[in-house]
Amino acid sequence: MKRLILGVTGASGSILAKRAIEYLSGEAVELHLIATDYGQRVFAYETGVEWDAFLHSLSGGARVSAHDAGDMFACVASGSYPIDTMVVMPCSMSTAGKIASGAGDNLLCRAADVCIKEQRRLVLVVREAPLSGIHLANLYKLARCGTRIFPPVPAFYNKPQTWDEAIDAIVGRVLRCADVENGLYKPWIGGEGVLPPNAD
Repeated sequence: MKRLILGVTGASGSILAKRAIEYLSGEAVELHLIATDYGQRVFAYETGVEWDAFLHSLSGGARVSAHDAGDMFACVASGSYPIDTMVVMPCSMSTAGKIASGAGDNLLCRAADVCIKEQRRLVLVVREAPLSGIHLANLYKLARCGTRIFPPVPAFYNKPQTWDEAIDAIVGRVLRCADVENGLYKPWIGGEGVLPPNAD
């Protein structure tokens, strides 16, 4: 059983976290959730559902644990607790900066710091535009440490017909980047005479 952490910060994009949690809660995984105070507030504002109410609505095969962002005694704060992957989605630039500096002043940042020091997979779904030089320097520093930087850029080659399809494609790609196979989207499969998505 995969053991995953999903962190939620106060950046815009809570719908991505909501969809990922809904999907993962139905899978055979051990899922640890950490939402910052602003992460919970933005989640409620953008989705129309309070964080705690959303958690209580979850059902499925996953073992789901929600941790308070201030609980530094939680199991995921320790490098001795094995984790396969951590995803922060959405990830604010403030949180990215804290992680890049090694400032583990809350459980989310501490868990991310543990992933880096233990050389475990860490994926940051960063949300900001435009990006400043400070943002880029922090993201470059994190990438040099092995962190996967994944801006939630929508794909158009799969020709999404609805907003839900576009969300599923982003979440599906993030989860695949986190080494979680899923059927949320159809991966690009090139064909003869067909230009790939990033063709020049």
